[in-house]
Amino acid sequence: MTSTEYDLIVLGGGATGENLADRAVQGGLTTVIVEDELVGGECSYWACMPSKALLRSAQALLGAQRVPGAAEAVTGTLDVPAVLARRDSFTSHWSDVGQVKWLDSAGINLVRGHGRITAPREVTVTGEDGNTSVLTARHAVAIATGSNALVPHIDGLRDAAPWTSREATSTKTIPASLVILGGGVVAAEMATAFAGFGAAVTVIARSGLLGGMEPFAGELVADALRKQGVTVLLHTETARVNRSASCVTVETGDGQSITAEQVLVATGRIPRTTDLGLETVGLTPGDWIDTDDTMLVRGFDWLYAAGDVTHRALLTHQGKYQGRAAGDVIAARAAGATVLDEPWGAHVATADHEAVPQVTFTEPEVASVGLTDASARAAGYKVRSVDYQIGQVAGASLRADRYEGRARMVVDEQRKVVLGVTFVGPDVSELLQAATIAVVGEVPLDRLWHAVPAYPTVNEIWLRLLEEYGRPLG
Repeated sequence: MTSTEYDLIVLGGGATGENLADRAVQGGLTTVIVEDELVGGECSYWACMPSKALLRSAQALLGAQRVPGAAEAVTGTLDVPAVLARRDSFTSHWSDVGQVKWLDSAGINLVRGHGRITAPREVTVTGEDGNTSVLTARHAVAIATGSNALVPHIDGLRDAAPWTSREATSTKTIPASLVILGGGVVAAEMATAFAGFGAAVTVIARSGLLGGMEPFAGELVADALRKQGVTVLLHTETARVNRSASCVTVETGDGQSITAEQVLVATGRIPRTTDLGLETVGLTPGDWIDTDDTMLVRGFDWLYAAGDVTHRALLTHQGKYQGRAAGDVIAARAAGATVLDEPWGAHVATADHEAVPQVTFTEPEVASVGLTDASARAAGYKVRSVDYQIGQVAGASLRADRYEGRARMVVDEQRKVVLGVTFVGPDVSELLQAATIAVVGEVPLDRLWHAVPAYPTVNEIWLRLLEEYGRPLG
C-alpha cells in the first residue's frame, strides 16, 4: 500500500471531472483524478459523441432529400457500415490514450482504479490487480462519477439482458427490429437513429414523448417518428418482458404483444454513488448528492460534487460548467481568495436553475433553453408565450422544401425579458446560443428589437416572435 498527498482528489475522469481538475490546476493546486474506466467518461464513449455520430449521417441524407436538385442527386441509401466506422472514429475506438495525454499536458495526475472515501479528505483506490493506495487531500475531494442507466423493476426485464444506452451507441450490428422502453431524450434519439438504419422500431412510453419540454415538441417528434415508420405507443405501461433464443417479447399493460430482436431500456438515470464510501462521512450510498451553487456538498467544508451525481441538470455541458465553477472555487478557497458566490458570480453554477440549454438530436431537432410556459407559471412568474411557425420564415423555406417547425418564446411580463425559448425543426440547434444569451443576459425585449437577424436566415424567427409579442410604443 502506498500513500500520496494532493491538494485536490477528483473521483471520476469524465468531462465534468476533467474540467474540474483542469481549473483547479490552473488555480495552482496539485490535483489527481481517480478513474476505473476510460478517461473521458460516458459522453466520449457511450453518450454524446457516439450517439450524435450515429444520428448525423441519416440527418444529412434527409436534409439533401428535402432540397430539389440535391434530392435528385441522392440515389443511394444509408451506408450503415460507414456510419458505424465513423462512430468508431469519434470514440477513438474506445481507447483513452489521447485523453490520458491531455491530462498529462494539463498537469493532472491520474490513478487507475476504483476510489472510495475512507475518511475525511481520504480516498482509498483499489486497482485492477487488487493492490490499494491511499490518497489524502489537503483541501478537497470532489465527486464527479456521473450516472448509470436505470433498469426498472419490470417482470422479466433484467433476465432479458436488455440494452441500455451504452449498448445502443456502441453496437457493431444493427438489429432488424428494436423495442425501446421510455419516452425521454435517449429513447427519441435512438428511435430516430435505428429507424434511419432501417430497423423496425417500436417506442413504448409510459407517458408522452419528451416530457418536461413544451408539449408541441414531443408531438412533432412523435409525428416525425411515425412518418419514419416507427410505431409510437404513448401512455402505455410495459407489463412484462420475455427473451427466447431468438427474440424478445414485450407485453404492454393494455394487452399488446410486441416481438423484436432487441429491447433497449431508456427510462432514466441513477447516480453512481453506491460504492464510493459515502457512508463513512454520513451520506447515503446510492443517493443523489445535494450541493450549494458552489458545488460544495451541504454540511461539509471539504467535499464537493459536480455533474450528474448532483441531479441538477443531467447534461454534459452543464456538468462541465459545474466542474469549472467547482475547480475555481476550490482553488480560491485554498488560497484564501475572495469567493464570488452571488448569483451569476464566477464561483457558482447559477444557470442550472432556470437557464439550461438542451438539444435533442431527433429529426426534427428540439432546441430549448430556460423555462417552458408551464414551468414558468409553476415558478410563480406572470408570463405570456408567443408561437410562430418556423417554416414561414424565408430562410427556412430556402433551407428545405416544406420546412416544418415551431418556435415558442416565454416572456416574463413584469420585467419584459425572455424566460425561455423552444425551437423544433431541422437544424434548429444552431439557433440555441442566441436564445441562451438572451435568457442568461436577461436582455430586455426593447433591446432585442435592435438585434437584427441577417436575411434570409432562419434566425429571422427572432423578429417574427417579437412581432407576435408586439413592440410597445411610446
